Amino acid sequence: MSASFVEQRTGPRYMVHISVRAEWDDERSGEHVVVEGETENIGPQGALVHLERLPDVGGRVRIIVPGDEGRTVEAVAEVLRLERNPVQPLAALQLLGETDEWRGLVWEPAGIKEREADEDYSDYEN
Repeated sequence: MSASFVEQRTGPRYMVHISVRAEWDDERSGEHVVVEGETENIGPQGALVHLERLPDVGGRVRIIVPGDEGRTVEAVAEVLRLERNPVQPLAALQLLGETDEWRGLVWEPAGIKEREADEDYSDYEN
């Protein structure tokens, strides 16, 4: 039996850590959940996010990212998969709907931050 996997990413992922807040309604308890987290990586249509409490796969999450100059980006995302590592639980989130604001205010600046970090480390190479 062979398994095939189709890569569905639409652009590079940037390995940057940005603080985020995630909110969702827990279907089992009816509780409204609000957790703070941090991105592990950011893509043009989503992110891999470290959250202390994880939503359900297939659920909808509102993700809030504080932006530069006081601008906040809010988006609704679907939970694609979870990594239930006790040390660093992760949720893979894919944005639903329009992603232009995400690309311009979160993804593109993440690419700049990643390049700047690489440049800082190159100063130490001899």
